[in-house]
Amino acid sequence: MKKGILGVVLFLLIAGAVGAYLTLFTVNETQQALVLQFGEPKRVIKEPGLNYKIPFLQNVDFFDKRILELDAPAQEAIASDRKRLVVDAFLRYRIEDPLKFFQTVLDERRARQRLSTVLESSMRRVLGESTFTAVVRDDRGKLMSQITKLVDGEAENFGIEIIDVRLKRADLPEANSLAIYRRMQTERQREAAEIRAQGEEQARRIRADADRQVTVIKANATRDAEKLRGEGDAERNQVFADAFTRDADFFAFYRSMQAYEAGLKGSDTRMLMSPNTEFFRYFNDPKGAAPTTQ
Repeated sequence: MKKGILGVVLFLLIAGAVGAYLTLFTVNETQQALVLQFGEPKRVIKEPGLNYKIPFLQNVDFFDKRILELDAPAQEAIASDRKRLVVDAFLRYRIEDPLKFFQTVLDERRARQRLSTVLESSMRRVLGESTFTAVVRDDRGKLMSQITKLVDGEAENFGIEIIDVRLKRADLPEANSLAIYRRMQTERQREAAEIRAQGEEQARRIRADADRQVTVIKANATRDAEKLRGEGDAERNQVFADAFTRDADFFAFYRSMQAYEAGLKGSDTRMLMSPNTEFFRYFNDPKGAAPTTQ
């Protein structure tokens, strides 16, 4: 009897646990849920906590409540000045209305496909009305706001709120970039060659001016040196002339001593001349008397 009661209680506990498992479900803080009955929406649950459903008749679809990100593939666009652009963008969105989201796009995979299409068309529309300079530099923030507004208007039909759209890159196509790079490189090389030529011209001008100054300085120095040398020689001759007029004998003696010093300077000096010559005048007579002719 007791075993039968224990078995019934155990059965009831198991049945209750299975029923609770099939009936109760939990919605996390990062989720929102939609209760469906045979594919038809019955309830939208946005608050976290424990909830219920009818077993075998109802099921639950969960949707992320956090901000999601969609990274769109790079695409080409043509600006209003007919310049082609490669634009790489991404958007951040949030599922605001799970019921409308389920009824229009069903799940996140299809939502991403629809949002990619909307983002591409919105970027082409906005960028097609702007110039290349405005997209790349001047009005980039304003253009992103316009794209965000357009995409948000379309995404509202899907129960999605667009937080923002950002342009990661807006640049010329690779072929155009290479052509521009080569043109810039050629221009810089031309400017460098022109600057080098100007520098070489200035260097030659400076070098020529320096050479001219050197020549002038050397000429002036040579002129001054010759002038000083001439003045020195004149002064020396004047001194000699004054000395000669004052004491002719001493001057003759002094000249002879210089001649002896210059002529007998070497260690092996040999002379073949008569001892009665004028050269040995002061050797024969200290007073320098003229030698007597034999």
